[in-house]
Amino acid sequence: MTDKTLDCSDLDNYIGKPLTPFTLKDPLHNMDFRRWAQAMHYPNLLHYDDEFAARSRYGRLVAPQSFTIAAGEGHGACPAGVGNIPDSHLIFGGDEWWFYGPRLFAGDQVILQKTPFDYVVKETGFAGPTCFQRGDNDYYKQDGALFARQRSTSIRYRRDLALEKGSLTQTDDPAWTDEELADIETRKLEYINMMHELGHGRRFWDDCNVGDALPVRVFGPHSVASFATEWRSYLMTVWGAAHRNRDCDPGALGYVGPMAGFEMDPIEERINPENTDGAYIGPSRGHLFTRWAQYVGMPRPYGYGASMGAWIIDYLAGWAGEWGMVVHCNSQYRGPAFSGDITLQTGEIVDKLTDEDGRSLVQIKTKMANQDGTVMAIATAEVELPKR
Repeated sequence: MTDKTLDCSDLDNYIGKPLTPFTLKDPLHNMDFRRWAQAMHYPNLLHYDDEFAARSRYGRLVAPQSFTIAAGEGHGACPAGVGNIPDSHLIFGGDEWWFYGPRLFAGDQVILQKTPFDYVVKETGFAGPTCFQRGDNDYYKQDGALFARQRSTSIRYRRDLALEKGSLTQTDDPAWTDEELADIETRKLEYINMMHELGHGRRFWDDCNVGDALPVRVFGPHSVASFATEWRSYLMTVWGAAHRNRDCDPGALGYVGPMAGFEMDPIEERINPENTDGAYIGPSRGHLFTRWAQYVGMPRPYGYGASMGAWIIDYLAGWAGEWGMVVHCNSQYRGPAFSGDITLQTGEIVDKLTDEDGRSLVQIKTKMANQDGTVMAIATAEVELPKR
């Protein structure tokens, strides 16, 4: 009889204890912001077009709010993934973000402080006993200013039980006709044109009403090429880019067999860096290779959970415009973006309020789903807007 327990006892040794701080070796560059906007399918001129940005309130290119995670470590999953769970794998389960005001520009540096927060084990249809583990990532600028906090959730499960349950079975990409692909490209313009029409203007809190719908955002079809582009826009994946540590060594965490590898290992990076950058060998290759996706219970290549979180923040920030800001966003991921699928984002204003700091906020509920209506993620966020 198969043992169907999940041993999480080692996690208690880490909860509440700070991990090794993480920094990149070089200051941020405008090209990093451009690469990120491109990889996240986010054509907001504020983040990649010099002329448009020069006329903005910032007078220069500014990083998207979602870029914060690109300057960090392990998608923010590291403090939510420490501790050994034997024969396990990890996928992203959600993020809660708080943004405190300072923005990132070329020349800035980011210091990441990481602290495991808590965990709970629940029974799931995907893999039986499943650990939902949370960890805090505090992002500081070089002057010591805390500009963002990310409380990430990882889903840690036994690979063999996920395969036994076989809850995800659609192994083939959907087929799109030329007419359908053309229609997708047309639908993408609804959200893009909204950003262009707002331009440098203000979206005023006074003009927003409960029940207002945000424009639909469409992107995809996703592919191995788009997933690889996403991965390469995370600066931690660049050879020699960071001051590495072994807080999240896949082997020490209990990752199963060939999914352990040397991902982000500081010693192996100097020997053969292809073993460490996550695209080819190690736990992250399940996103890009069908064989390894199916090895961990996924039917085909799939996108990154942290990218889904970025898509949500971008969706809200692009609607708010350059005079608005996402101040808080709590996202739960229900399923990844699979190769061949498209993603549709929708949102609705559900409340208007003034908080204790006097900020004028709208609360928005947003959802991401694929072309079949399968929900990928839900989120509730508060967005600050200017008043007339």
